[in-house]
Amino acid sequence: MARADRNGKRKGRDSFRTRVPDLGYYFIVTDTKETEENYIYGLRDSLPKELRGRIVIKVSRAKTEELVQVCKEQAAMEPQYGQPWIVFDRDQVVRFDQIIETAEQGGVNVGWSNPCIEIWFEAYFGKMHSYNDSVICCREFAASFKKKTGQEYRKSSSQIYAMLNRYGDEAEAIKIAEHRLSQYLRDGIDRPSEQCPCTTVHKLVDEIRKKACN
Repeated sequence: MARADRNGKRKGRDSFRTRVPDLGYYFIVTDTKETEENYIYGLRDSLPKELRGRIVIKVSRAKTEELVQVCKEQAAMEPQYGQPWIVFDRDQVVRFDQIIETAEQGGVNVGWSNPCIEIWFEAYFGKMHSYNDSVICCREFAASFKKKTGQEYRKSSSQIYAMLNRYGDEAEAIKIAEHRLSQYLRDGIDRPSEQCPCTTVHKLVDEIRKKACN
């Protein structure tokens, strides 16, 4: 039953707001069934328990062409939480550059990977090879993953984030990804579709990690 305010009127449910997390509420929308979602939730679950209520991470799914719209709609519902992101791969996406541009113009952060998120995963193992095709990239990463961990790589694994951190180096991965991105920009290559291999997923990870360490 709703409580009454000082004037005797009952308060509606909207009057009881969840405390705004002081380190950020992340709305993250991805277009994949499992890989990115499992990785991001792995990142969330790796945070110290005392930070779980201070950094909130929620992942939703949408069709590639609807990523920006869905993310903005979610963020608009609770604008005070305000950390909207979309995470997706180039793969075979025709309007890759346009989706990124639309997102950035609309105040939505983008964690993109070219050709696929496995290029970011590979950076955990110290390198980012020049794969122009997502099928080849996944295959070669799977081989590296098995060599490093002794286990088969499964895109559906809920342990992917934990495994990458156990057998790889996240801080080094961030440096590798940032160096590669900066190198393209220095060379005047500013279209994400032409920056291959490359990723900006590291920016999301780095931002959350820095908040967790402060």
